[in-house]
Amino acid sequence: MSCDFLALAQPGVQKLSPYVPGKPVDELARELNIDPAGIVKLASNENPLGPSPKALEAIRGELAELTRYPDGNGFELKRRLAERCGVQAAQVTLGNGSNDVLDLVARAYLAPGLNAVFSQFAFAVYPIATQAVGAEGRAVPARDFGHDLEAMLAAIDAQTRVVFVANPNNPTGTWFGPQALSDFLAQVPESVLVVLDEAYIEYARGDELPNGLDYLAQYPNLLVSRTFSKAYGLAALRVGYAVSSVQVAEVLNRVRQPFNVNSLALAAACAALDDDDYLQRSRQANDAGMVQLEEGLRALGLSWIPSRGNFIAVDFGRDTAALNQALLREGVIVRPVAGYGMPHHLRVSIGTEQENSRFLAALTKVLDA
Repeated sequence: MSCDFLALAQPGVQKLSPYVPGKPVDELARELNIDPAGIVKLASNENPLGPSPKALEAIRGELAELTRYPDGNGFELKRRLAERCGVQAAQVTLGNGSNDVLDLVARAYLAPGLNAVFSQFAFAVYPIATQAVGAEGRAVPARDFGHDLEAMLAAIDAQTRVVFVANPNNPTGTWFGPQALSDFLAQVPESVLVVLDEAYIEYARGDELPNGLDYLAQYPNLLVSRTFSKAYGLAALRVGYAVSSVQVAEVLNRVRQPFNVNSLALAAACAALDDDDYLQRSRQANDAGMVQLEEGLRALGLSWIPSRGNFIAVDFGRDTAALNQALLREGVIVRPVAGYGMPHHLRVSIGTEQENSRFLAALTKVLDA
């Protein structure tokens, strides 16, 4: 090829590496000639219960209309979300997963010469979205693998337009409480958009985590991002949303792609919102699975980062590349996080009781080998 199309790409894009998701079951089955039915995937923080029966029923009801474009405004889902969140529908922005919302923020508010602030060990999409539009990403050193909010405040300057904050954080599972968020928001300049990523908020216990929605009325520069991919069990359909001031939502809709959420996703998300029993079962399964993994890891003499998500980052005290490969040979997929600067950890999603037991048995075997 005579033309170097990489060299023609935007400078920020040239330096990017593609996001690497958790390994799919079928890919591992092909690589190692393993029966897919015998593989356990605990790599992508997916809901192990399968989707809500109400969501499946809603999807079936939409199949006959697949020749039609979806409602580009997502009227019904936005109406229901607004009712659930106690806001106006005009404050809701729908995304093709919450990743789409993060990308919309970067495209709307970042550019060369500007910067975004986020934490070390934070979600990989923050630096990717920032760098892709040519802005500077400022990764602030973490404190005990979590957000150092005071240091993040100190990193803000006149060129800062966005601060990405995750609570709980992925991949570490760390979290901060209501007072910490209140103090932080009170000190962020009003010209800086605070993106509070609450992808795992449904797994919170009691009032130990703040509800970002409670702060929207006081802070017009706050945007709360959430998803249906985790506790609501709709990861394959890619539907997320943001709640913000009306003005911020209007800006995001200027760069949002038309029909960015498909009809099946819209219908399933509406139905999932109505299935409180499913959400409660998801929380209960996650709480029980977390206890099961913690007890199993403790018995193996291992440590981990305390988590309020649906996953746990296990510390092996050494490089985990070989250990991860050994687990793959046992048909167990977990998530290496060396790309996050955590080469001694593996992130393990909470599965069913049987899946968790399978992981612990495989881990015991490979550690003893």
